[in-house]
Amino acid sequence: MVNRKTAGTIRKAHRYLGIFLGIQFLFWTVSGMYFSWTDLDEIHGDHFKNDAPEMTGFSGLLGTQDLLPGTEVRSLHLLEIAGQPYYWINGSQLVDARTGAVREGITREEALQVASRYMRSDLEVSGIQRIDSAGPHHEYRERPLPAYEISYRNPAHLKAYVAVANGAFQTVRHRSWRWFDFLWMTHTMDYEGRDNFNTTLLRGFSLLGLITVLSGFVLWGISSPTLRRWKRRPQGKDRNVNA
Repeated sequence: MVNRKTAGTIRKAHRYLGIFLGIQFLFWTVSGMYFSWTDLDEIHGDHFKNDAPEMTGFSGLLGTQDLLPGTEVRSLHLLEIAGQPYYWINGSQLVDARTGAVREGITREEALQVASRYMRSDLEVSGIQRIDSAGPHHEYRERPLPAYEISYRNPAHLKAYVAVANGAFQTVRHRSWRWFDFLWMTHTMDYEGRDNFNTTLLRGFSLLGLITVLSGFVLWGISSPTLRRWKRRPQGKDRNVNA
């Protein structure tokens, strides 16, 4: 049997670990419930978007030999910006596919036209601004910069983002996504980039959580009347029955 002092130590450790870890356990539980009860398509903002817009057919486009003389073409994508064809070459240069003129990014008006192809027509634009930087906690983090941030009159504080360099529609952000992002951060305990499951903090709390659960089982084992009665049961009676 475990003596009273040892049992008290285990009980105290279990109690304080429970208090220390309780808030994080609550975050894990609440975030897990939110994830299981939400529709990922809604989180991605698909209900604010049109169906995937079809690319307009173009003719009279320049061939690769007429583009940027002296430049080796490693990758080339045909893009549509405000109804006009452009080549996105080597992931860094925007070129008019009909004239060969190099563009240094798109204008605000062109960004609005790009967004209108992807967003529902009943959404009203309330503003547009250019962002040149996005910190690790910004909702547009880890995406091409600079970009245009387009805001809509919507209770969900809806925003769409279009890259300046090539006019590519990037993503949609709204209130439900922001809640998801916050809860995902508390779930992974990655308070910098959100998606790292190998942080020291998460590993430490996971280990302490395991210790807390195991100490609870130990406490149950040393304080259970049933187990104590079973341990105190005379063994000689069994031997006499078998004799």
